[in-house]
Amino acid sequence: MDVKALGHKGLALCDMTKLGLAVPPGFILTVECAKAIAAGQATATIKAEIIAGLGRLTEETGCALGDYKHLLLLAVRPSMPIALPGTLEAVLNLVLNDETVEGLSKYSGDPAFAHACYRRFIQNYAHVVMGDDPAAFEDLLSLFVEERGYVSAAEIKGSDGYELTARFKSQLEAHDQQVFPQDVHEQLWSTIVALVRGWNGPRAKTHRKIHGVDSDAGLAIIVQAMVFGNQPENSGTGHAASRHPQTGDVIMQGEYLVDAQGPDLVARMRQSLPLSNGGGASLQSTIPEAYAALHSGLKKLEALKRDAVDVDFTVSQGQIWFLDAKPARRTTAAAIKIVADMVRQGLMTEAEALLRIDPLSLDQLLHSTLAPGARRDVIAAGLPASPGAASGMIIFDADEARVLVGQGQHVILVRPETSPEDIKGVHVADGVLTTRGGMTSHAAVIARGMGKPCVAGASSLKIDANDGTLKAPGFTLKKGDVITIDGSSGQVLKGEVAVVKPSLSGDFAMFLGWADKARRMKVRTNAETPHDARIARDFGAEGIGLSRTEHMFFEGDRIIAMREMILADSERDRRAALAKILPVLRADFEALFAIMAGLPVCIRLLDPPLHEFLPSVTDDVVGIAKDLKIDPAALRRRVAELREQNPMLGHRGVRLLLSYPEITDMQARAIFEAAANVAKSSGKAPIAEIMVPLVSARGELEAVRKRIDMVAGDVRKETGQAITYLVGTMIELPRAALKAQDIAKDAEFFSFGTNDLTQTTYGISRDDSARFIGEYTARGIFQRDPFISLDVEGVGELISFAVERGRLGRPDLHLGICGEHGGDPDSIAFCEASGLDYVSCSPFRVPIARLAAAQATLKNIIKPIR
Repeated sequence: MDVKALGHKGLALCDMTKLGLAVPPGFILTVECAKAIAAGQATATIKAEIIAGLGRLTEETGCALGDYKHLLLLAVRPSMPIALPGTLEAVLNLVLNDETVEGLSKYSGDPAFAHACYRRFIQNYAHVVMGDDPAAFEDLLSLFVEERGYVSAAEIKGSDGYELTARFKSQLEAHDQQVFPQDVHEQLWSTIVALVRGWNGPRAKTHRKIHGVDSDAGLAIIVQAMVFGNQPENSGTGHAASRHPQTGDVIMQGEYLVDAQGPDLVARMRQSLPLSNGGGASLQSTIPEAYAALHSGLKKLEALKRDAVDVDFTVSQGQIWFLDAKPARRTTAAAIKIVADMVRQGLMTEAEALLRIDPLSLDQLLHSTLAPGARRDVIAAGLPASPGAASGMIIFDADEARVLVGQGQHVILVRPETSPEDIKGVHVADGVLTTRGGMTSHAAVIARGMGKPCVAGASSLKIDANDGTLKAPGFTLKKGDVITIDGSSGQVLKGEVAVVKPSLSGDFAMFLGWADKARRMKVRTNAETPHDARIARDFGAEGIGLSRTEHMFFEGDRIIAMREMILADSERDRRAALAKILPVLRADFEALFAIMAGLPVCIRLLDPPLHEFLPSVTDDVVGIAKDLKIDPAALRRRVAELREQNPMLGHRGVRLLLSYPEITDMQARAIFEAAANVAKSSGKAPIAEIMVPLVSARGELEAVRKRIDMVAGDVRKETGQAITYLVGTMIELPRAALKAQDIAKDAEFFSFGTNDLTQTTYGISRDDSARFIGEYTARGIFQRDPFISLDVEGVGELISFAVERGRLGRPDLHLGICGEHGGDPDSIAFCEASGLDYVSCSPFRVPIARLAAAQATLKNIIKPIR
């Protein structure tokens, strides 16, 4: 069986057993079995299988349910498709009752231990099965410790242990209005049913959605013999990783909590020990045999999985037991280090390494870090739980964080410690700061998985959520104040701190080099400023796939000249105004051509309607009229004349270029003169691609192309420079896709503008879709937001049609995509399957696109063996 039948934990237990590691005996109710339980089917058959499984456990362990001398206690654990911390809880010490607890007391010779187990079971059962708040039991325990004068709960012994157990039972019975069940089979069945029910509950559904697990993915249930870490001698529980979670170095990492069970380590109510500590107190120094077995087990598991692994373990009276093994939590830098090591050691190929890394996770390596020279007002320090730096408002509540982020605010979620209920707040926050917890705390694990900066365990800070304050030694910050966290150093800083961009080097650069060798498609960037172009080039962009010239018209004084052109009454005056823009536009293009020397630069001619360059009715019309030296009334009239009911489908793009051919002439001249100048100065002739927007008919493109070719000829004569250029169009209208064969006769390239193509195919405005797209995805009408990931069935069908028909019209037609989808891995996979030549995306998405394109090529080549 595989993970689909057994879940990740069930499969891991089977693997560890095969390796000869010590695993508590047990059995697994498969995913199909759990689905039957959820549907209320085959109950008698499943219960019979459980009884049979318990019989096998008795044979293997020599212990049985209800046997006072040889009592079999159970742990019931969920086994999910992947590790989803905080989704569902295990129930430990199951089948204890008022009678068997006495048997455990006598058998162990430790009544305090027996009653501590019973109380843990009652609390577990109340939370998982009855849905009670576990905090009620924690409060009850704290009050009892204070009432009896103990320092900690570990001191509770004798009759006090019995009394506290009775209070735990009373708490459950009073809250749930029913007697705590004494029948051990009822306890077991109710626990199994509760875990199945929880898998279909709101928290589990949220976790599945966030982590991309299919909504219909199943759950398996593990029933195991208990092993006890909560015994006083040579016992405890721990967590270990075969590699350092942030660097990927081969250094065993983890922690060990003496006299404890798994939930105690998560709660961190006591100080844990390191696994090794150079001779200080640690697992290695106290139980060296267990440490050696742990180290050996991790090496075996890493060799088997060809991956770094995390394990959960319990030491019971000196004997180590492995409870779980899963892919190690890691930063993306560590993930790349791990696969790079595996390739260097000959354990995997470059192709396998490339397929191991989620392209979107590369975003972690592209996050900003604090500027080395920036002033740092450090107010606290904690553990560097997840790398990256972020600034934002102090917010104490996860729900409030979601609201503020929805309003465009940047927030740092500040909590004593996060809980599973905070998951949605962590998901949207820029970073997370906790005053408790460690490197394996909930906040640290979740933040690393999401690529969020996190500082954990900043214990010098005190939170008063009711008062809305965060107190540090010497001063107090309030909710809404801005702080900065550095998840790489663990520092918390006052105010907003300057940051610097990351760089691609070392294993990361080598890894992306493998991607470049593997991929077929080129990766370009969308950029119209030298700053963006340089960033993209540093990130490996192979040219510019979209440079929007309208952004250049808004810069500096050129907006004044543009307005003069719009307000001019004759072509001569319009050309005179455009002549003022020509030199600065030419300089812009020269900068782009120089940065992308020898690479293609695709420049889209003016696209938006003219009214976007004029003031709105709310702007300072009088002041702008004064700058333009015209009557304000004339300006108002022109603004009113150009106003359109639906400007997105109005007088824009090629329609505007046909109405005002002088705009085409000026832009084409600026492009060609810039190309000639750069070719002369650098010796590398730029590859200019001129893109005509919003074409729906061949005649539109043909007319504009004639003017472009005419200007190219003029510039060639004037400069004596040979100019290499292509003319093409953006396919952003359904009719253009349908008439691609015809349009291709005048186009040397197509670039699919999937932002507008999605809008015009759906009849949905991207700017307004946020009001209802969430409802559509929640209802399952849309699987994903079509503006984030390409709609393969609809928009994709149009693209496929245009690719096929376009190449019928021109076999050497060059094809690319330049919408936001160009940086989405799923959309890139579609582009590969459709035979596009390149994708183009925002600068910071270029490394992601490089890897996604490589994976798309490899997945197209590597077919499963049937």
